[in-house]
Amino acid sequence: MADKTQEKVGKLMHEKEYIRNIAIAAHIDHGKTTLSDNLLAGAGMMSEELAGKQLAMDFHDDESERGITIDSANVSMVHDYDGEDYLINLIDTPGHVDFGGDVTRAMRAVDGCIILVCASEGVMPQTETVVRQAIKENVKPILFINKVDRLIREVKLTPQEMQKKFEGIINEVNDLIQQLAPKEFKEKWLVSVKDGSVAFGSAFHNWALNIPFMQKNDINFQEIIDDYSQGEKYKELAKKAPLHRVVLNMVTKHLPNPKVSQKYRIPKIWHGDPESEMGNSLSECDEDGDPAFVAVKIVIDPHAGEVAAGRLFSGNLKKGEEVWLNMAKKKTKIQQLFLYKGSKKVQMDEVVAGNIVGLGGLPDINAGETVSKEKITPFEEIKHMFDPVVTKSIEAKRAADLPKLVDILRKISKEDPSIQIEINEETGENLISGMGELHLEIIENRIKTEKGLDVKTSPPVVVYRETAKKDSGEVKERSPNSHNIFTINVEPLEDEVYEAIHESELPEGRIKKKDKEINEKLRELGVDRDEIKQYKDIYKGNVFLDKTRGEVYMQEVIDLILDSFEQVCDQGPLAKEPCMKIKASITDVKLHEDAIHRGPAQVYPPIRDALHRCIKAGDGCLYEPVQIHRVEAPLENMSDLTGLITSKRGELLNVEQEETAIIEAKIPVAEMIGWSNDLRSATEGRGVSSLKDQKFERLPNDMQEEVIQQLREGKGLSENE
Repeated sequence: MADKTQEKVGKLMHEKEYIRNIAIAAHIDHGKTTLSDNLLAGAGMMSEELAGKQLAMDFHDDESERGITIDSANVSMVHDYDGEDYLINLIDTPGHVDFGGDVTRAMRAVDGCIILVCASEGVMPQTETVVRQAIKENVKPILFINKVDRLIREVKLTPQEMQKKFEGIINEVNDLIQQLAPKEFKEKWLVSVKDGSVAFGSAFHNWALNIPFMQKNDINFQEIIDDYSQGEKYKELAKKAPLHRVVLNMVTKHLPNPKVSQKYRIPKIWHGDPESEMGNSLSECDEDGDPAFVAVKIVIDPHAGEVAAGRLFSGNLKKGEEVWLNMAKKKTKIQQLFLYKGSKKVQMDEVVAGNIVGLGGLPDINAGETVSKEKITPFEEIKHMFDPVVTKSIEAKRAADLPKLVDILRKISKEDPSIQIEINEETGENLISGMGELHLEIIENRIKTEKGLDVKTSPPVVVYRETAKKDSGEVKERSPNSHNIFTINVEPLEDEVYEAIHESELPEGRIKKKDKEINEKLRELGVDRDEIKQYKDIYKGNVFLDKTRGEVYMQEVIDLILDSFEQVCDQGPLAKEPCMKIKASITDVKLHEDAIHRGPAQVYPPIRDALHRCIKAGDGCLYEPVQIHRVEAPLENMSDLTGLITSKRGELLNVEQEETAIIEAKIPVAEMIGWSNDLRSATEGRGVSSLKDQKFERLPNDMQEEVIQQLREGKGLSENE
């Protein structure tokens, strides 16, 4: 960042009205990183000749080799709009669904989002997912229709046909916005050609248009078509209608500044007292208030150590200041502060509210952490839309390298929180769970190439869920010393409550006091008023209720009971798979009056055993992950495609036959190991598959016992474990 630009950035950081925090999000291969390159070039941060080819926002070798963005990347740049300088803090996000966790986390840091759609392919499954991810965080979308040059040169559409194509894309995006946006924004956030919140162009050829630009510069779409028909004249379009100018003007005009956005975003993502000093400071984006920073990405830099990129929502931070990590529950010191210039970081002495910044030298920080001066209510947990569904065991080839592998895995779990890692330092075998085969393949490859460690992995296996199908009835268990008796009951959780947890409408966590927001939401969902008061814990799609009455010592053991409940939710009784949709209640308890006789050793075993017995008594069963895919292939491959889906226990949900065959199908993840190769073989390499949705459904009855047995054997579990 040139000194002059750095000086401008330092000044603009304080001027909230002139800041725009934005992300670019799209389906894979729709051109996000090429667009980012051109925006950087327009801001004078890279050569215009290299824009779209350098992939300046892809830092890892595997990103360049595969031609996809795997990690989100940040950059701050200055844009002149109507004679005023604006600070644009941009995050480029991945398009492949396996790396969607980065998109979810990026949305926490921004206020607006450029939804990018390929003009030729239109709205694809991952487009729907990123719109959903943006709106879930109250992030306002605008639309850029990319690769218009393909419609002109390859498909050779007339202007009327193109207009029809654009209208179709805009209507689809608006349908999604209307369906997903909060009531007050359903109409306000709709994108429109007329008001200029829709632009179209070619990121590869570096031009773009929208109505305000066309009117101001007296240019029409026919001129674009004419330029493409005259040899290489289209190259002049980058000067006639520069992409960075049109897109960043659209960003500046239509996306909110942090002072505006935090008024409606804070109540959605922070559940502290809105009337408190902190609440006011957050909603006003007050740089003189107490600081509150949310880390959205941790990068381990060989020189700067762990650097947490994220959003400072309130207050200011200075180098050397002591801060409090609310999740890690410890104090630490900020060693360095950064602004981002793609792969480079610019050191700052101070950063202020409303900006995307980096904090260096906080060794105990994780993505999602809330950093403040004093203890505050942390920000809502950042939850990815899909859960990890594929697991591999990984071990070092040389026993001497085990400590190094453990250290690397701990770092990876920080850098990519959507990867779940279980470390077993005794056996040396560790488990990594991710969103799909590619996700785990990338992690394995980076351990070998970037971290320089030789590892071996097992074939991928699927992550299942355990649950109870019916009410278990009451189960009593005594503590090992026989002085305490606990009565537990388990039943299936109501679908409405489960969905509300899954959609983050019901925040997870232990309920310490009357929580107005949770109470109101449960009432909305039809939960009985008395039962609402009994809610004590919402954990990974399961809930725990305290139905006991008048037990004097209950408050002293409730946390131990909830610890045991959460342990069972993490490892169920059937095959030590995570639990889902469990509603557990403690209905009666008899506790010894002496605290020494009701410590952890007397509470954990009976609660765990009672819950295990309850789940089994409630017809405990496995749920398997299933994915809904949109598969496209030439019409002549239709029968091969349907045959392939059927052979994988798949279910055809929708079939369209136009120029190509488009099939929507539901397929169990267990059958999708090696899916890419199978699809290539069945369609002679011409089939394309995109993930639309993922859910858990009950494993067929005839497979339950066999799969449970396989899982238990794979984990080396004895009969009594």
